[in-house]
Amino acid sequence: MRDPTAFLKQEYDDLVRQEIDWRLKVLDGPSTPWCTVDGKKVLMFCSNNYLGLSNHPKLKEAAIEAVKTHGAGSGSVRPIAGNMDIHVELEKRLAKFKGADASLVYQTGFAANAGLIPQLAGQGDLIISDELNHGSIIDGVRLSHAERGVYKHGDTEDLARVLDNADRAEKPPRRILIITDGVFSMDGDIAPLDKVAKIGAEHGAMVYVDDAHGEGVLGEGGRGIVSHFKLSRSMVQVEMGTFSKAFGVVGGHVSGSKDLVSFAYNKSRTWLLSGSHPPAVVAACLAAVDVLEHEPQHVKRLWDNTARFKKAMKDMGFDIGRSETPITPVMVGESGKAKKLSARLYDLGVFALPIVYPMVAQGKARIRTIMNAALTNEDVDFAVNAFQKAGKELEII
Repeated sequence: MRDPTAFLKQEYDDLVRQEIDWRLKVLDGPSTPWCTVDGKKVLMFCSNNYLGLSNHPKLKEAAIEAVKTHGAGSGSVRPIAGNMDIHVELEKRLAKFKGADASLVYQTGFAANAGLIPQLAGQGDLIISDELNHGSIIDGVRLSHAERGVYKHGDTEDLARVLDNADRAEKPPRRILIITDGVFSMDGDIAPLDKVAKIGAEHGAMVYVDDAHGEGVLGEGGRGIVSHFKLSRSMVQVEMGTFSKAFGVVGGHVSGSKDLVSFAYNKSRTWLLSGSHPPAVVAACLAAVDVLEHEPQHVKRLWDNTARFKKAMKDMGFDIGRSETPITPVMVGESGKAKKLSARLYDLGVFALPIVYPMVAQGKARIRTIMNAALTNEDVDFAVNAFQKAGKELEII
């Protein structure tokens, strides 16, 4: 009898042969600067926990207290019986923090993109996307019935070209949605959102920014890329973000007008049909907003550490690409060599994972490092020394 699942092993084995398979390591305990991974004490150098908030005492205390007052779970989806007072409070606090009229919290950032993008544009519409946008954006666009346009990465002249072609079409699109990451997660560069928003306004297009890696990093007090460029809310209609990175918890969200939020929670099936966050998660997210508002030292320390690391890596001759943020790729090229570099770093006490095809293009494999505000100067220097030793051994520098 033919095995209908035989392709599973065949395709996985093919990934192994190409050295592009993921082999999961286990974190024993909290995500802290020095932690235990697969039983070995290592310096964490690839977590999205930018500000070190995932183990912040205020977040842990808030989560514990919420379990006492609100229980372990919400019991339902929010449209039915899972809409607790702390869910509403978080959205009000988040909107105030972001300087928006309203915010809506999704279960994850992926759920926000996959659930909202297909509702904002459909048949007869046009979605224009940066060619290096995150996979969750790509999936959200694919779920829509809209025509699709792609512009060269960060190239606003090419974006203008796509928009001009749409304007000249025999049947122009009903509406146009421009989508870009704020900070690109593989290269660490920042989208020219000011120029994107200006061009969008000239063509009457909506602008949607995924700021997952910009929140807690860019802008006044970590308020994100819209704050970074000092843009008005009329210029960027949808600002999407996540609680799972700099905020140190989990969850996605969108901020914008009250009309956007009312539309989103009535139309996004990922929001409508998924259980709401447990009280502990919501309370920890609220505490994270509070920390960002009252403890600005974390954002400053993040950028100080970033500058120290980037300078040292450049001085040693490493290629760190076009990064402008705490995401610093160490470019290697071959997937196999990137995996060898990661393994050697682990031996030397630094946990930094390789990023290989298909997450990046063939020949663009790298070690993606992500800086953390909780690291000391000595921690950063420890990582630099490990990179220097491993880089010389593998003839990368």
